[in-house]
Amino acid sequence: MTTKMKTLPFAVLSASALALALAAPAYAKVEGDTITLGSAISFTGKYSTNGIHAKNGYDLAVKQINAAGGVKVGGKSYKLKIVYYDDESTPARTGQLLERLINQDGVKFMLGPYSSATTKAAAPIIEKYKIPMVEAEGASRSLFTKGYKYLFAVLSTSEQYLASTIALAAQIAEKSGKKASDVKVAMAFENDPFSQDVRAGVIEDVKKFGMKIIIDDKLPRDLNDMSATLTKTKALKPDLLLVSGHSKGAVTAGRQIQEMKIAVPMIALTHCEAGKLVSKFGAAVDDFLCPTQWAETLSYKGDLFGTAADYDKLFKATFANYKNVPYQSAQASAAVMVWKAAFENAQSFDTEKVRDALSAVELNTFYGKIKFSSAGNNIAKPMVLRQIQNGTYNVVAPAEWASHKVNYPRKAN
Repeated sequence: MTTKMKTLPFAVLSASALALALAAPAYAKVEGDTITLGSAISFTGKYSTNGIHAKNGYDLAVKQINAAGGVKVGGKSYKLKIVYYDDESTPARTGQLLERLINQDGVKFMLGPYSSATTKAAAPIIEKYKIPMVEAEGASRSLFTKGYKYLFAVLSTSEQYLASTIALAAQIAEKSGKKASDVKVAMAFENDPFSQDVRAGVIEDVKKFGMKIIIDDKLPRDLNDMSATLTKTKALKPDLLLVSGHSKGAVTAGRQIQEMKIAVPMIALTHCEAGKLVSKFGAAVDDFLCPTQWAETLSYKGDLFGTAADYDKLFKATFANYKNVPYQSAQASAAVMVWKAAFENAQSFDTEKVRDALSAVELNTFYGKIKFSSAGNNIAKPMVLRQIQNGTYNVVAPAEWASHKVNYPRKAN
């Protein structure tokens, strides 16, 4: 289904394997009955957990599309496959590998890397060569302010991730007879494009409600220790603690909040599911709030996978080690679906015609509706907020999407 070297079913090439790959035959954009997509994505390094989640989502969509008859162009059916390279979670490496995919492998249609940082490295390359990319994992809003014409993203942008937590904290304060402006906020964010954009969205909403930010820290580069922030949290007693540091940062937060017995009434983290917090920490992470691009309980539906619940069931049956399906996987599958729609709408493999077809895509899917703005971001799908309740992720906000009431205050463990 997804190959780079003909002797391997799934080739993941790091720097050490790159020299060997140079002897492999080059890939054209379409060979015989097969359309090749390319992706430089993280299988090693700090983004590797989510990179693998994304790859699984890509691969499941390719499998499903091919099983359903493939992509229909010019009266002929084509199968999809993906060529992967490991960018080692390093933006410079992402750029190098995209150059290789384009110039040596002849791939003309791209799927995105994992993370905003690596997507930022990818975007100028695809613009330079006028190669369309559909990406699912780079949420930084700054990606969509540069005037890029070949970058299309199925996910909601990063400033929306934790903003709903601020609105929820304001609602809870007012229901309990307090003012929203009484809420004290502590924050710790990774110093990368995604998390800093999440922070910008939080600050914007904090100002709107007149809340007080009493801790505003950067997580250490290796994301291994946030005890300095948590020590201040114990002393200053905020009402709300927000953390964003991809999967590794979420795991560090989950572990150290438990170890240091941090009793904050409301805690919200990005990447809860991707970091597998429930399986790692059990009841210690109950009542954590977790923003998500997608949830299996939402009423989304599309032709390929059926409902959100149908996708959830199929993904777990295909990849048995998942208790919860990360939204990173779901949106990766949606990105492949966008490629199918664009090829079939364009009825061509000309990159300019396909680019124009991408810009006009309007698609109802298990992941939600997809419609791109002129800047390339998806403007048709909201973020939702889930809470871990007795080990289960339940949607609690916004109210129109909620399946459960929010637990507040968070119970001490």
